Amino acid sequence: MHERALLGRSGEDLAARMYLDAGYDVIRNYRCTYGEMDLIALRPGSVVFCEVKTRSTSYFGMPAEAVGYSKQSRLRRIAAHWLAEHRPGRVEVRFDVVSVIVTDRGSELTHIPSAF
Repeated sequence: MHERALLGRSGEDLAARMYLDAGYDVIRNYRCTYGEMDLIALRPGSVVFCEVKTRSTSYFGMPAEAVGYSKQSRLRRIAAHWLAEHRPGRVEVRFDVVSVIVTDRGSELTHIPSAF
């Protein structure tokens, strides 16, 4: 696995652990014809679709800033596909962004609930 992929995987691991610790079940890397959703966090009455952005520095801005309008639109299509496929019933749907900066000194995770 390439260094960039390992960095992304480490950010997803941290975000997944955050949701698991909060009592959610987590689906990782859901793929469909519209693309990939990093995490889907589930608990009774709630479905959270989460995009995780991981960087090794904030020099070019915070990782979450990379989730622009185009990416949000694609994530909405992926979420609609998952909801149509799995039919979870009446649930609250939320779109979160988790921004992770991983350095040799540790990791900094920023959770943005209801980001869009």
